[in-house]
Amino acid sequence: MNKKVSGILMLLLLLAACSGQAQTETAATSPAAPPPTEPTADPTAVPTVAPTANLTDGCVENYTEGVDYFPEKAAVTHSDGFTIEYFPNYKVVTVNSPFPGAEEVATYLLVQCGTAVPAGFEDAVIIEVPINSLVAMSTTYLPHLPTLNAVDSLVGLDSLAFASTPEIRERIEAGQVAEVGFGAQVNVEQVLDLDPDVVMTYSSGSADFDAQPKLEEAGITVVVNSDYLDANPLGQAEWVKFLATFYNQEAAANTWFDGVATEYGELAALAATAVTQPTVLLNTPYEGTWYMAGGHSTIAQLLTDAGAAYLWADDPSDTTLFLDFETVFDTAQAADYWINLGFVSSLADLAATDSRFAEFAAYQNGNVYNNDGRVNANGGNDYYEGGAANPHWVLADLIKIFHPELLPGHAFVYYRLVE
Repeated sequence: MNKKVSGILMLLLLLAACSGQAQTETAATSPAAPPPTEPTADPTAVPTVAPTANLTDGCVENYTEGVDYFPEKAAVTHSDGFTIEYFPNYKVVTVNSPFPGAEEVATYLLVQCGTAVPAGFEDAVIIEVPINSLVAMSTTYLPHLPTLNAVDSLVGLDSLAFASTPEIRERIEAGQVAEVGFGAQVNVEQVLDLDPDVVMTYSSGSADFDAQPKLEEAGITVVVNSDYLDANPLGQAEWVKFLATFYNQEAAANTWFDGVATEYGELAALAATAVTQPTVLLNTPYEGTWYMAGGHSTIAQLLTDAGAAYLWADDPSDTTLFLDFETVFDTAQAADYWINLGFVSSLADLAATDSRFAEFAAYQNGNVYNNDGRVNANGGNDYYEGGAANPHWVLADLIKIFHPELLPGHAFVYYRLVE
């Protein structure tokens, strides 16, 4: 997710978690897209031979009821954010928590193009698959498009500046992707002109910040992707399978994710052999508040898997803690490492922001690392784009920081030493 909206989303996520107030807005209750014309099976036609691969281009020409049109299926193994159910000619994809605090799910009925739409899904958004065009309202979806052979389907993006995925940047530079704006400021007319099969977006649950209500009001098909709520690094990466269902590209998603999960597991096993577990401090204050990741957050899990001791690991939250400087200093003044500092270019820059930062042991020992190793010319940080899709690369970087002897040949992907 790009930085321009990540701060708003984090704050909304935290406020929702802290207040415990139920939100009422959900994609599941929004008006479903009008169903396509239902084809009927021709009783005189020769029965279709069951396909051996999913149809990734075009529609079924001779629909035969009962034929399995999705022989390549995806099973969700690490994420608790979504589920996929398969039927002969349609899939039911469910987002379990469309936004922080949601009490209702969002359901998407994905019907193989050229086959009949089933009855009984009045509350679902109906979409013919495979889709051919997409508007993405978050950069976290972009790394998956090359994996799914779907780069050419991207016709719109919330902001062109922050995208980092090379294949997407090439498409942007070629003038093939339109900028449609952020959240509630989305340019609805621009989206209507693009006429995408799907607009994929995140949701905070607030109409004041979300693009979803305005787009749905205009009759545009919207899909909510809540990958950012997944606290498991591999679970977050597994949202490639969610995206794959819309392209019938489950086979490609399975192959890619299996490779990521295997490498992640091998790295975690390597880190578990480390003799010591250095202590770690995260982030820097913003406007007087030190936003510290909860003990069950994605970064907390990454630190544990990298063989480090996160100082707030005992906190049960998967969101963020609101702390003051004194509380953090009392807990982490002696921390061995300090990472993820935000907009910090050097140690001198850090101390100039607040002279008290120089009193931390990690600062004095030169053990300060930032996750801005891959920032594009416009300020887009690939850690929040490619890093979300490739947690094994992030994990390797962290192991290199905390236990360099375990990965002597590894070159940093997202991190750098702050000097």
